[in-house]
Amino acid sequence: MTPDFRSFVIFAEMRTGSNLLEATLNAIKRVTCFGEAFNPYMMGWPNTDALLGVTQEEREADPLPLLEKLTGKENHLPGFRYFHDHDPRVLEAIMANRSCAKIILTRNPLESYVSTRLAWETNQWKLNESEVPIQTQITYDSAEFRENLFATQEFQQRVVHQLQVSGQSYFAITYQDLRDADVLTGLLHWLGRTDLERVEPATDQVPQNPQDMAQKVRNFDEMQADLHQLDPFLLHHLPNFEPRRGPAVPGFSASGAGRGLIHMPLRGGPVAAVQDWLQQLGAVQGDFTQSSLRQWKRAHPGHRSFTVLRHPLHRAWDAFRHLLTGAPEEQRRLLRQVHRLDLPPVAQAAGLTPDQTADLFRDFLQFLRRNLNGQTTLPTHPNWATQSAVVAGFARFSSPDLLVREDQLAEDLDFLCRAAGVESPQLQAPGQAQWPDLLSDKKLQQAAQAAYQRDYIAFGFDRAP
Repeated sequence: MTPDFRSFVIFAEMRTGSNLLEATLNAIKRVTCFGEAFNPYMMGWPNTDALLGVTQEEREADPLPLLEKLTGKENHLPGFRYFHDHDPRVLEAIMANRSCAKIILTRNPLESYVSTRLAWETNQWKLNESEVPIQTQITYDSAEFRENLFATQEFQQRVVHQLQVSGQSYFAITYQDLRDADVLTGLLHWLGRTDLERVEPATDQVPQNPQDMAQKVRNFDEMQADLHQLDPFLLHHLPNFEPRRGPAVPGFSASGAGRGLIHMPLRGGPVAAVQDWLQQLGAVQGDFTQSSLRQWKRAHPGHRSFTVLRHPLHRAWDAFRHLLTGAPEEQRRLLRQVHRLDLPPVAQAAGLTPDQTADLFRDFLQFLRRNLNGQTTLPTHPNWATQSAVVAGFARFSSPDLLVREDQLAEDLDFLCRAAGVESPQLQAPGQAQWPDLLSDKKLQQAAQAAYQRDYIAFGFDRAP
């Protein structure tokens, strides 16, 4: 059911046709679009000093009073245009206002980019039928186009995601729709103006650059070659069906030595060895909440936080050994009966031959691949979750200052201690003897890479440890 909208926002970008849409809306009685009301460089439109009695200085001090004025007019449907680089302080309030209709206007991003560059070159931002367009060409800049493309895409995805999680609808409209009276009529009906029989597009603006792209871009061939390197269909995108993880703050440990050190442990890594090392520095505090950890951070300016990464093959082996000897029987039974992982009774695990162990470990790696791809009902256990997902979970509270590599643990921890202003204690790190020879099997290494592909790419791990 469509709610009773009292205002609207047009989420758009430069040269997507938002001027034309605004003109169409402003031609309708009791509908007003107040331009780019939160553009940092102007008040709605160029050469405007104030908007609804609010000056630019007043808006800069606090934009919310202007937002309230824009969206609070009775018996009227007011709105404005909002781009990704407009005042971010009002976005949360806009998104939270369910009576504010969200319109998302898009255009082919390359056409928007070229049109924007032409507008800057000619200083023609709107054109009516009595004006003569200035003919020129632009030079395509690869870095500039990509920066703009990624910024606008990230913003659009963020807006749509917030609308989805809050259960709000939006009206999607494209540049090509802006001269379609049927679509425009549907938009106004969606906004609640069902009294309008038909809405015609504004006629006071004409297309500025109707030529072929080759006529508008002087390095057209170079642009074509560069665009071939983009991946619009995400052919090289790594699908990620692994559940998002929380920051896991209660598992963090902190030492007040020097400026302070915070260990953000990654289960399945050398957690015990690092905890022993940390305790050599003095008293270690744990069982934090997010609030208590923030207080600890405030009391230790200059502190450093770190996470220790382990090679995915070694981490998978650690999780496998835990399944053989320490996992709950209920979990082991589920893996046997549903996922056909032939785990022996705990008492018999030590009697497996190297070949039997290798075969069983290979089966476990294949299960891991399915589990991490969301193809099993069993939740992803922290012992074998991808390290990239765990670190991303940390970042929901705070990102670690340093990602330490297990294979250079002593060197990295020594560097960390120097940054924290403390002398590094002796590290009793586990040696290479804990890793069995069977892990040199190339098939096992390939299976681990298939399961943990995101980690191999994200952190640059070699296939062989």
